[in-house]
Amino acid sequence: MLLRNKVVVVTGGGNGIGAALCRRFAQESPRGIVVADVEADAAERVASEVGGLAVPMDVGVEAEVVRLVARATDAYGPIDLFCSNAGIFGEEGGPEIANDVWQRIWDINVMAHVYAARAVLPQMLERGHGYLLNTASAAGLLTMLGAAPYAVTKHAAVGFAEWLSITYGDRGIKVSCLCPQGVRTRMLLGEDGTQDSFLLPSALMPEQVADAVVDGLAQERFLILPHPEVATYFQHKGDDYERWLRGMRRLNGEIFNREA
Repeated sequence: MLLRNKVVVVTGGGNGIGAALCRRFAQESPRGIVVADVEADAAERVASEVGGLAVPMDVGVEAEVVRLVARATDAYGPIDLFCSNAGIFGEEGGPEIANDVWQRIWDINVMAHVYAARAVLPQMLERGHGYLLNTASAAGLLTMLGAAPYAVTKHAAVGFAEWLSITYGDRGIKVSCLCPQGVRTRMLLGEDGTQDSFLLPSALMPEQVADAVVDGLAQERFLILPHPEVATYFQHKGDDYERWLRGMRRLNGEIFNREA
């Protein structure tokens, strides 16, 4: 998909990867960009930069996703590209994490993609074309050490994107799944920008991810991997799952023993 004269919606568009996507998309002369974010001021700021429409909303609430699609369509016409990009990290840990924490990250990292597809697919299927870009993570192809809710929900996000592509690909619906590794955003760096992570040495700037997305959309690739090494790791996982698990256990021990 080329973005010229297209209507684009980006959730989580006020910060990080989402803001970089909005700014990069604006360079492609779309007909309209809708910047959706739970942080109203951030959405307004980015929308002002790109000449778009700001919509404050929570992607974890289905009614608000429905409202977002309606506002975007009313403002610019049928949506060509819906970028379901918003996501949260949640908490480190595993089964001991409280149910409400698990549920909140599930709602934002998984159900938000379901709500978006449910809201926007009817108009796309009626026209016989449309594009869904779902932001997951390399954690959805590999895993996330130390944080079970993030790893599990990102696996689910990849699985849902796969299902959408298989089910609707022959009906004119294109699907891409964005799976970056470390990106220099608040999620990786923390609110004050000083948080340490083993992902920092290879972390990309959000603008680099946005460039990879525009290239991936133009080629209509399902997996958009701003870190090309992720494809190699994913192949190793598939080639010898037991060996991959042993390697990940070793890496997990090295990281958390160092932090201790």
